[in-house]
Amino acid sequence: MSTFFAKKEEQKPRWYVIDASNQVLGKVAVKAANVLRGKIKPTFTRHVDAGDFVVVVNAEKVVLTGKKETAKTYMTYSQYPGKEKYRTVKQVRASHPEKLIEHAVKGMIPKNRLGRQMITKLKVYAGTAHPHTAQKPEPISI
Repeated sequence: MSTFFAKKEEQKPRWYVIDASNQVLGKVAVKAANVLRGKIKPTFTRHVDAGDFVVVVNAEKVVLTGKKETAKTYMTYSQYPGKEKYRTVKQVRASHPEKLIEHAVKGMIPKNRLGRQMITKLKVYAGTAHPHTAQKPEPISI
């Protein structure tokens, strides 16, 4: 008996929606990353993009445990000497709350061409409304 390998052409991606309100950031990110990679399917193959689309709503209501709201920082660098910027979770949440989930999920997928392709299937929105109702996303619990 030979080992089964999924093929890109045979995959039919589905759409899932995750409600992040009052959920811990790490748990939301793990669930989203597993769906993006296709780990929830029995046909998971690590070198094929067999994952599904994920829509995360209510990103502004995600919860962090402990003192991370004020102590955790995100650093950006503009490639100029001395031009790095540090922002706390509170500051990021005030301007772009969807960046919190995007950053967490991006750290959980492969760091290669396949990972860059997978991250394009993640759609994060701060509020409850999203433009993907035509795809009929199924709710997924955390």
